[in-house]
Amino acid sequence: MNEESKEKLKLLQKIYDESSNIVFFGGAGVSTESGIPDFRSIDGLYYQQWKYPPETILSHSFFEEDVQEFYRFYRKKMIYPEAKPNITHKILSQMEAKGKLKAIVTQNIDGLHQKAGSKNVFELHGSVLRNYCTKCHKFYSEKKIIESENEQNGLPLCDCGGLIKPDVVLYEEGLDDFVVESAIKAISKADVLIIGGTSLVVYPAASFIDYYHGNKLVLINKSETMADSRANLVFHESLGEVLSSLQI
Repeated sequence: MNEESKEKLKLLQKIYDESSNIVFFGGAGVSTESGIPDFRSIDGLYYQQWKYPPETILSHSFFEEDVQEFYRFYRKKMIYPEAKPNITHKILSQMEAKGKLKAIVTQNIDGLHQKAGSKNVFELHGSVLRNYCTKCHKFYSEKKIIESENEQNGLPLCDCGGLIKPDVVLYEEGLDDFVVESAIKAISKADVLIIGGTSLVVYPAASFIDYYHGNKLVLINKSETMADSRANLVFHESLGEVLSSLQI
């Protein structure tokens, strides 16, 4: 790590030490170190071949029109049952335990923040760990979706016969009002906002950072983002490496 990076880490430590209300806003880059590919990197999901573009398959209309193909893709590309929390998830959990981190606002659907021990997590796009019957609303774990591959037509069906749908926000669907309001409230009250592992191109989620009006905006992402110019501190390095340098 060069001298400039070392100086920035010292400043990050100072910001952390002096803060009492940190909010973390994260994206797919948070979970790549857990073996879950992101959508837009060169080796990410969007660059892998499939019968249809991922944006098409993961849309509400496609779910309605070709549910078998939807689940064939969903089981293979969206659920990672073996994934475990990485250093970033663990450090954020430690920050919360210390009373420093007040909330995590995530675009991820893998549930790894909670597995690491974080309590106050706002999942903007839902979770693959929650699934519900579209008929009777009974909830199921992701195991039901995985096991349905061996069932008739490859569809996850409820005991009542209804189709089970993942509790994730598909393209063309709106975000949950309570989650949105809670996330915005947390960000607006933060004295420090750390943005990590997101390219900030997915809306409306990316617009949430506009509700932060403080002067301690920290951005950690391997590539440049639209918010680099407005951030007070920018790291184009590994999220795990930067956060693990902090004395929690």
